[in-house]
Amino acid sequence: MTSTPAPRLEEVTPGNFEAAVGISVRPDQEHAVSPVVQCLAEAYVRPAGVAWPRLIVDGDGESARPVGFLMAFLDIDWNDDGTLFRSGLWRLNIAADEQGKGYGRFAVEAVAAELRRRGTERLYVTWHPGPTGPEGFYLGLGFRKTGETSGDQTVGVLDLDQGLS
Repeated sequence: MTSTPAPRLEEVTPGNFEAAVGISVRPDQEHAVSPVVQCLAEAYVRPAGVAWPRLIVDGDGESARPVGFLMAFLDIDWNDDGTLFRSGLWRLNIAADEQGKGYGRFAVEAVAAELRRRGTERLYVTWHPGPTGPEGFYLGLGFRKTGETSGDQTVGVLDLDQGLS
């Protein structure tokens, strides 16, 4: 019996760059998340070590296919004044035809594991509110609203010692 390979994260490299920037969300979600190419540009202009961009790939060998993209932020100066540093999920783009298959949950779990490995206690995320936004997804995973906003986005937090729901 052959087991199905689990999704995995890959660093974005010249060899998979085109696949990464080819990830597109549903048209009704485009207002809520930046295109991958913009995310990679943001990662490039940040100080080294702040952005953690990864391609989400499913399958092995010939059957491997890109299914999404994530970018975590690591110890950013949340208030831009040196008083509050946070880490979390900055961007999550799951390809339109791959949504609803568990890749979003996999992505959040992967970021949580990386943050735990780095000794971080909380995972932060922001989302655009509204009927086509991901609020239900994040709350369903165990995030709670902090009562803060970042621009026009809701801020959520997950205590990493409790894990995902």
